[in-house]
Amino acid sequence: MSEESHKYEVRVDWDRDRIGSLTIEGKPTVQVATPPEFEGGVPGIISPEDLFVASAAACMMTTFVTFSKKMRFEFKAFSCKGTGTLERVEKGFQFTHILLESTVVVDSEDIRHKAERALELAGKYCLVSNSMRCTVEHRNTVVVQE
Repeated sequence: MSEESHKYEVRVDWDRDRIGSLTIEGKPTVQVATPPEFEGGVPGIISPEDLFVASAAACMMTTFVTFSKKMRFEFKAFSCKGTGTLERVEKGFQFTHILLESTVVVDSEDIRHKAERALELAGKYCLVSNSMRCTVEHRNTVVVQE
């Protein structure tokens, strides 16, 4: 495998009913289950649908952090709220849209432009959302809090 190729291995083992354990070597095990919106779904347990949307939001955060370091600016806070829309289409259910609402807090008006640019680049280069078939929309906010 070249330096330009990476593999990520996970394992899911069935526990009971519609509940399983997601294992990634060296990381905490997480229970996963069918979401409660579907027959037999289990409330209170992370679903594959949750993980799908969370992957886009987490990638947005890590990509933003990468660009903030490259652009050499500090920020006080970052948050990204992800909302995925799952709809019945011709082939069954499919994610048709994800909205990522990112907010960055900086301590100076001088940094606002860099933070806005880093958010823009993070949205453009987020490898997870670029790998998704559904539309991923970004709404970015920069707050100056001196």
